[in-house]
Amino acid sequence: MRRSVYDADHEAFRKSVRAFIDSEVVPVHDEWFAAGSAPREFYYKLGEFGLWGIEVPEQYGGAGVESFKFQAIVMEELHRAGVSFGGSGVHTGLCLPYLKKLATEEQKQRWFPGFVTGELMFAIAMTEPDMGSDLAGMRTTATLSEDGAHYVLNGAKTFITGGVLADRVIVCARTAPPRGDDRRFGISLLVVDTSSPGYTVGRKLDKLGLRTSDTAELTFDDVLVPAQDLLGEQNMGFSYLGQNLPQERLSIAVGAYAQAKAAIAFATDYTRQRTVFGTPVAGFQNTKFELAACRAEVDAAEAVVDRALEAHDAGELTAADAASAKLFCTEVAARVIDRCLQLHGGYGFINEYPIARLYTDNRVNRIYGGTSEVMKLIIAKDMGL
Repeated sequence: MRRSVYDADHEAFRKSVRAFIDSEVVPVHDEWFAAGSAPREFYYKLGEFGLWGIEVPEQYGGAGVESFKFQAIVMEELHRAGVSFGGSGVHTGLCLPYLKKLATEEQKQRWFPGFVTGELMFAIAMTEPDMGSDLAGMRTTATLSEDGAHYVLNGAKTFITGGVLADRVIVCARTAPPRGDDRRFGISLLVVDTSSPGYTVGRKLDKLGLRTSDTAELTFDDVLVPAQDLLGEQNMGFSYLGQNLPQERLSIAVGAYAQAKAAIAFATDYTRQRTVFGTPVAGFQNTKFELAACRAEVDAAEAVVDRALEAHDAGELTAADAASAKLFCTEVAARVIDRCLQLHGGYGFINEYPIARLYTDNRVNRIYGGTSEVMKLIIAKDMGL
């Protein structure tokens, strides 16, 4: 079926993104995989290409586009090619919504020009080693100095995507103790300069998948953060985090759908070329049935994604809608990618083949952005259960 979610402008953008990926990423992606991250200089190329500025207002050097669909196209094209842009996806996917909504005019003038060019790469630090999904239980603190000039930041964060190469990190920290009836009160967002004394990037985490994405542990030891780098209102950070979760979960749903669609393409190509007992693997009935079943599931996931994209651009995507899309698409992707790997036989277990990388990369989709179990709780609550 023809997709109606994208128009001619979107497809022209897709064509240019595909050409960029094929020329600038595919030839060197194996090197990035071995190194564990994309090189920092590559982010400047993405800035020159215009990727970082699509949704940034024009007065700060961006294109001023108010649509998530362009980010969705980038994800679809990356998975089509079996590559990634490293850990840089959080720059626009997670951090930009906070900056657009919460930054003051003075902050936007300071940060957005570098954001667009790639000179200032952003990441966001929420999770702590002993906290997991309970953001209200965070222990990282930011104490305002007596003269009100700066915050003193202390604590630690983990699982920070893009954390190794980031120039600025939006750090969630406690600026006040929780209230008796509100554990969420007292959390604030601070934009921290990663070159500040006391700011340390610890281990680059050795992950099962997403090997080209730099994921780090961060520690803060009396890091001084200027008061003018507070993002939004003090003590109101938890409410801000909740407002951006639907887009984050939509992003994961889109990525999972795109991974599943790519897996079918990889398996189809492989089984047509691979011969067993003198017959292409694609010629066996089992192969046809498996790929047909996968296709049906991905068609359904595509419909869910497209409906969610339209709702998001219309400002109508609810928390439950996003949770439902994430739950469905990530579960579909897990099933489809597993079946497509099986069709590769032993070669599906070799990292040289994109299906193997897809298999490990996909697993985290059911964990980050809220686990599948948390998604079910959100949906059930919306049902009045």
